[in-house]
Amino acid sequence: MRLSVIIPTFNEARYIRRLVDHLFENAASVDLEVIVVDGGSTDDTVSIAQTTPAMVVSIEQKGRARQMNFGAGMARGEVLYFVHADTLPPASYFQDIEKSVSSGYALGRYQTRFDTNNWLLKMNAFFTRFDWFVCYGGDQTLFIAKELFDSIGGYRENMLLMEEYELVERARKQAGYQVMPGAALVSARKYDQNSWLQVQQANYRIVQLYKKGCSQEMLVAAYKKFLRT
Repeated sequence: MRLSVIIPTFNEARYIRRLVDHLFENAASVDLEVIVVDGGSTDDTVSIAQTTPAMVVSIEQKGRARQMNFGAGMARGEVLYFVHADTLPPASYFQDIEKSVSSGYALGRYQTRFDTNNWLLKMNAFFTRFDWFVCYGGDQTLFIAKELFDSIGGYRENMLLMEEYELVERARKQAGYQVMPGAALVSARKYDQNSWLQVQQANYRIVQLYKKGCSQEMLVAAYKKFLRT
């Protein structure tokens, strides 16, 4: 199996080397490529990423969906693996994905483990083991067969929020989806910048607006109302 890891970035100088090094260190003898797609960072994200074995490209207009599609278009792997820059998948990520694919699953994700001992976030992480819509986000990372990704048209580039949820909804109509054993280590920085309650309220509100079919502009306005980002 050839795996293409795609990392969308925007001002991720603090995290990008850690992630890329982790990916290569734990898949040293396998068929792996890592593609960093930057959306116009104003910090040292690009220069740092260029000192790693990753392929680094920049696009003029940021937007996570657009960046991930761009990386997918460059990818040579049979399986795509989308990972946020501030997230670390388990060291066994390649073997876990390979096992899931060989078992007939064309897409899937990990559970969550936050980089904090906060008991409220431990409670949040506990529920990511369940196959629920609210756990379709990209924090848990997402693998998907490239053939499936291409057949459904990739991410909707007009989406500013909920793009990963929407893609999983479409992909699941055509293929099996697995919540893999193990957990990705996810940054708690959003909770550090806001209270736990603020983040929960924002997430709940965004999901409700999305399910009602509200515009992306309305979702973004609601998100900004609740959270400092």
